[in-house]
Amino acid sequence: MKAIALDDELPGLQVLETFSKQTSWLHLEKTFTQPSLALKHLEQFPVDILFLDIQMPSISGLEFSTHIKQNTQVIFTTAYSQFAVDGFNLKATDYLLKPFTYERFEQAVLRAKEQYELRNQSSNPADNYLFVRADYKLIKIPTDQILFIEGLDDYIRIHLKDQRPVIARMTMKNVLDKLSPADFIRVHRSYIVPFKRVANVRNKIISLEGSEIPIGASYEQEFFKRLQH
Repeated sequence: MKAIALDDELPGLQVLETFSKQTSWLHLEKTFTQPSLALKHLEQFPVDILFLDIQMPSISGLEFSTHIKQNTQVIFTTAYSQFAVDGFNLKATDYLLKPFTYERFEQAVLRAKEQYELRNQSSNPADNYLFVRADYKLIKIPTDQILFIEGLDDYIRIHLKDQRPVIARMTMKNVLDKLSPADFIRVHRSYIVPFKRVANVRNKIISLEGSEIPIGASYEQEFFKRLQH
């Protein structure tokens, strides 16, 4: 896994460099003391993990993390425990309180590795198909052919590209559990959409290949958050 580190103090970066060298599967590509240079590097060369100090003179690490566009896991490093809650509210992977041991460092990066593997498991060919029971038989549906899924009480209607919809007796929750969370999201109590089909969003209406899907109030925040990443 690739990583970079941002800390305004060199001793903190030296510790991360030393610990990273002891971790065979982790490559700390660069270290930065200036946030602007770190952000520029991230935009050009995305990494899997960012070690990020919180207390910096020009910008706090908490604020810096909100500018990251890529799907980078953030591990905060700081000498101030009072920032822990804020860090986890920003969905940080972990929070290392200085001075930390190699064992604690290893625990944090292993957690990042587990989340990375979980997020990328959809590359498994088996995840590219959805199996549903309809018309008294088991139907295999390629997930890349799904336009959107519509909930109809105890049934779902799977709308497909250039094919007739498939109607199956199952709940929205059941079908969502079978789909890759990296590729599909529920946007309404009655609709699930694939991210790649979203053409544009206007006035809380999603346009996707000739159809318009409303965004439910309780799903709005998560949808826009995921869309930005």
